[in-house]
Amino acid sequence: MNRLFGRGKPKEPGPSINDCIKNVDGRADNIEQKCQKLEAELRKYKDQMAKMREGPAKNSVKQKALRANYATQTLKDTHSTVAAMKDGVTQMKKEFKKINIDNIEADEVQEALGRQYGMPEIDDDELAAELDALGDEIALDNDASYLDDVVTLPAAPDREPGADSVRNRDGVPVDEFGLPQVPSAPQSSR
Repeated sequence: MNRLFGRGKPKEPGPSINDCIKNVDGRADNIEQKCQKLEAELRKYKDQMAKMREGPAKNSVKQKALRANYATQTLKDTHSTVAAMKDGVTQMKKEFKKINIDNIEADEVQEALGRQYGMPEIDDDELAAELDALGDEIALDNDASYLDDVVTLPAAPDREPGADSVRNRDGVPVDEFGLPQVPSAPQSSR
């Protein structure tokens, strides 16, 4: 089979917990650097606004400062999210070390899998008796009148729709939808 379809590429293992921690740490450092750059940019805009008179130029500097402030706030929120993720990864790592697969009892797993959730137990004998009774009811039911509508279908049309060119009250021929028919022009061959 492998000769016919070839072999698949070997699958790479998924990321480990240490890789996740390194990734989160790198993101946190990157966010801190971006926050520092944006705060320096905000200070620069504040100094520019102090030196300027009121007008469109000052308003544009204010808008730039507001955008930088918004970006700073977004990065701070992201930094807090990354910090929470970092704490979660460390907690997950601690809990993962506590888990020992050998301590899990096979009986507990079987009990969890075999648990009934709000369903009454079904007795096989009762189920077989109900199915037999249902089969008897179907065998005794000779009334097939419910099939009459399916068996008697309408007749197939024996001519083209619109062959009975009906005319409206103005005497104009109409098609099957009640729209005026367009006269067909004779085709000329060239």
